[in-house]
Amino acid sequence: MARSRAESRPDALVVGGGIGGLSAALALTRAGVRVRLLESCAEFGEVGAGLQIAPNCTRILDQYGLLEEVLGLGVKPHGMVMRDALEGHELTRLDLGDLERRYGFPYVVIHRSDLHATLLRACRGAGVDLLNDREVVAYENAEDGARVTLVDGTTEEAEVVLAADGLHSVARSLIADDEPVSSAYVAYRAAVPFEHVRNHDVSETEVVVYVGPRCHFVQYPLRGGEMFNQVAVFESPSALTGKEDWGTPDELDSAFAATCPQVRRGVPLMWRHRWWRMFDRDPIMHWVHGRVALLGDAAHAPLQYLAQGAVMAIEDGWVLGEHVRRQAAQRTADGSGVDWDAALRAYEAVRPEHCRRVVLTARAWGELWHLDGQARAERNAVLLARDTYDYSYVDWLYGPTALLPDEEPAAFPRAPFDAAAQARSLAPDGGT
Repeated sequence: MARSRAESRPDALVVGGGIGGLSAALALTRAGVRVRLLESCAEFGEVGAGLQIAPNCTRILDQYGLLEEVLGLGVKPHGMVMRDALEGHELTRLDLGDLERRYGFPYVVIHRSDLHATLLRACRGAGVDLLNDREVVAYENAEDGARVTLVDGTTEEAEVVLAADGLHSVARSLIADDEPVSSAYVAYRAAVPFEHVRNHDVSETEVVVYVGPRCHFVQYPLRGGEMFNQVAVFESPSALTGKEDWGTPDELDSAFAATCPQVRRGVPLMWRHRWWRMFDRDPIMHWVHGRVALLGDAAHAPLQYLAQGAVMAIEDGWVLGEHVRRQAAQRTADGSGVDWDAALRAYEAVRPEHCRRVVLTARAWGELWHLDGQARAERNAVLLARDTYDYSYVDWLYGPTALLPDEEPAAFPRAPFDAAAQARSLAPDGGT
């Protein structure tokens, strides 16, 4: 079997050219590692619309020298507001200006393609070897590193391989015999010129989420306020009954028929030619198999309720890059000189536990958003009583990314009402 580009073997291979793969490639390159990135598509790009970036991520982008560019492409909202989807009234909010003062870095919303393009430019500028049309179909360990096999039968080798190959990761099968978990929820998205919604009673300065029975609706501005992002999420009756064709536009219309006017005005603008069925993965505590390591959604695909999917992937690369960088004084003259086994042990010691908390909490948060009946009334009462400047539920998430297990902050407190306990504990340990 042929080995491609053996004469210029990189120190590290990254498989996957999404946000996680690009950010990991950038982190390792900044740490002095020669990186080759393999992307299966003919061109680099991202599909989707808006993306929320919390302070735990903008802190890292600032360290990479990319925050100003991201701020220029995105929006710094003034607040994050939760409203009742049926009645439209405000339930609770975060003051994002005060949040920036607390954590030292801003909360930003940006078009997914703009963040991806920023990372791609940074990788090109840093000298990452970026290759397209390279579909990886197998991973294996080699005597002095790891190897991937491409769909055409050629192989690539490096001292380490990072599998940032997404929800349907090929590499994950080396570690876990599992499949993506369907939530039976589906998301519709749309990003439109702001002029299309100017008369819809929308906020130009806030992230707004309307939470309702088995549905929610998210709105926020993009690209300096020139565009407006909307996400409509609902539970599909067809998915619950096992039908293959689920989440269709007729279900979208039905799911939001009883919501408040602000939401109903937004639903006709949703893109109807494509929808995203919402899957996550059960947490796993081992991400490393020899010199092959999982990263991003391959390791910890979450539901989107905490807006931490892309953020966690960026954190993964930063943590590994930092452990590699800290070895600089001890590196040998052979190859990259990196003690990859030590770096991967340090990576696996801290990231799976944090991401386990996020994945389980995102599931519980989604259940909380979608309550009905008396449980919904109890939830609303608790949210209405919350102080705007109570950060006890986000301190564990938005503070500095832990590099060591003892730097991981304590879990946040459980919700003080019975409805949440009946759905699932909101504690990041999943109530265990």
